[in-house]
Amino acid sequence: MRELVAAVRRGDVEEVTALLESGADPETLEDGLPLLCLAVAAYDEPVAEALLKAGADPMRPLPDGSTPLARAVDGGSHMLTYALATSRIPLSAPARADVPARARRWAEAGAEAELRRVTGLTGPVERVRFEDDEVGWWSEQLTLGPVTVRDEHWAILTSTEARYGIRTPFDELVARALAHPDRNHVVWSEVTSTLGRRTDEETWQRSRDLLDHPDRTHRLLAADLLLSLILGDLATGDQPFWERGRELVPWAEQEEDPQVLAVLLNAMTHDSAPEIEAVGLSHLTHPDPEVRALVPDTLERSADGRSQVRPESLATVLTLARDEDPGVREAACRWLAHYRGREPEVGDALVALTHDETQPVRIEAVSGLAHRDDPRCVEAEHRIGPRDPDQPFDERLMDVWRYRRRREDAAGS
Repeated sequence: MRELVAAVRRGDVEEVTALLESGADPETLEDGLPLLCLAVAAYDEPVAEALLKAGADPMRPLPDGSTPLARAVDGGSHMLTYALATSRIPLSAPARADVPARARRWAEAGAEAELRRVTGLTGPVERVRFEDDEVGWWSEQLTLGPVTVRDEHWAILTSTEARYGIRTPFDELVARALAHPDRNHVVWSEVTSTLGRRTDEETWQRSRDLLDHPDRTHRLLAADLLLSLILGDLATGDQPFWERGRELVPWAEQEEDPQVLAVLLNAMTHDSAPEIEAVGLSHLTHPDPEVRALVPDTLERSADGRSQVRPESLATVLTLARDEDPGVREAACRWLAHYRGREPEVGDALVALTHDETQPVRIEAVSGLAHRDDPRCVEAEHRIGPRDPDQPFDERLMDVWRYRRRREDAAGS
């Protein structure tokens, strides 16, 4: 079993999986602990999931009286805790009680204070920012002596409460998010996701009331909550607020903080109304590129979302397609690529964007030309340039081939 131990230590999930499928024991011990504990200590979710799938027990009693699941909670790993807590359903009643109790103890004490209590050490704490590129959130990782934890305990508690049907008070969840005032922090993200799945009128109204708060962090959280409520519960498809973005117009008209305004505009783009378009058009020259990039999606559109728009609105997008910021140009290009009006200036703008300095814009522009059956897409395809082999395949790269096939089929019919 040394090969399995070595593969777990390396974090080689492919080798771990292959060895397990060949009959290696997922409960193999190393230094008296099951390999699942090694994966938990390394915050290695893929390896932990491979071991769990092969039968590793997240509730196996350990010499110190804990379990692998308890260690995941103590370590402050939101995703690992979820993986271990849901791998064997249902957990026993004591285990269901222990997870939130542990998470709350760490969260209320604070990761650093609890880390000092557990280790008994008084030296400096090493702090690093851990970023989860796949999920898109971050947390702080703290190390003191031999123990490392992450400050994700409020997120663990929030998700555990929701999973077990506990409706945590709105104000308590808001306080948890505000303790980590960054919309990309895992705790903030979990709070907005949890409240966004409630999709009830009380949560909508209380979130909207937060927009009147004088502190911009409160307003940013309010905007994020409203965006989550508009997106709805993706698991059930429940989206009662999908077309209520127009209710946010009065706040968007007076909001001066660019980040709050950007989130409000994002929430409003899922609705379509003249007043939403008016707000969007008023920000054509906003100094923040994130705000300008959202302007195209605020334009009033028909039921299919792609039919002809007013000349003034189209002129706005064409202006943004020449913006100095590549993110703004990409947003305008994306809108033009999906627009199905036949105005010739749309095709001309897309051709110009095939010369853009950034490859994502060039890819979108060529795809848009192909969808418009514009023959200029064939020559423009060569301007995309070589793709990074480490990037996943982009389906839009097939659009010129599909255009050629349509032309060939039409010629042969």
